[in-house]
Amino acid sequence: MSERLWLVVPAAGRGRRMGAALPKQYLPLAGLTVLARTLARLHEAFPEARLCLCLDPDDERFDPAAVPFADWRRVPGGAERVDSVTNALAAIAGEAGADDTVLVHDVARPCVRAEDLRRLASAVADDAVGGLLAAPVADTMKRDDGTGRVGGTEPRDGLWHALTPQGFGYGVLRRALAEAAERGVAVTDEASAVEALGLSPRLVSGRRDNLKITHPEDLALAEAILAAQKAPAPSADRNDCA
Repeated sequence: MSERLWLVVPAAGRGRRMGAALPKQYLPLAGLTVLARTLARLHEAFPEARLCLCLDPDDERFDPAAVPFADWRRVPGGAERVDSVTNALAAIAGEAGADDTVLVHDVARPCVRAEDLRRLASAVADDAVGGLLAAPVADTMKRDDGTGRVGGTEPRDGLWHALTPQGFGYGVLRRALAEAAERGVAVTDEASAVEALGLSPRLVSGRRDNLKITHPEDLALAEAILAAQKAPAPSADRNDCA
């Protein structure tokens, strides 16, 4: 892939599951908004990247001061994440090369580590298909029977939680989303669209503290994660038994 890097951040959601008066990207998190925290984390890893920020066209809460990138643009967001990403890819069609790397990151994942971001970018730069941050499933997985009871236990071997960012070449990703729309394929994330082309994205192991803020309790958890990430590591020679 090209050394040129584009970041796409869908941020047009209403956050209905949060049950808050504001969309979750504008909720306060450790002194800033969730949106500002996420963009700051991306900028820490990729200060020279080009950003496409996908916002609701009627969004009047957005403050451009929250964007730390020098090269960025506002793109109309869509009803679903896939619509926002498709709009972003169309907006940069005249500038992006087919081999340019595109990383798509959820605005509601402000705790992603800079080292995970850089590791993913490095991994997909050397991969013709692309890939995503992911974490192996650790919990026992239950399938319900449709009535609120357990219908069975699913083997967790080989199962991964898909995280973001997800990174692909511009040409591959745009073709995948276009073909998925044409064929009526349900796109739950960018990787699923690429999989529908018959390709196998690379799984890049990421940290489990890359939390997605979805429910009200997640906001407090995200704040605790951010505080823990800032805390200095314990001294190796500390004697806890003294």
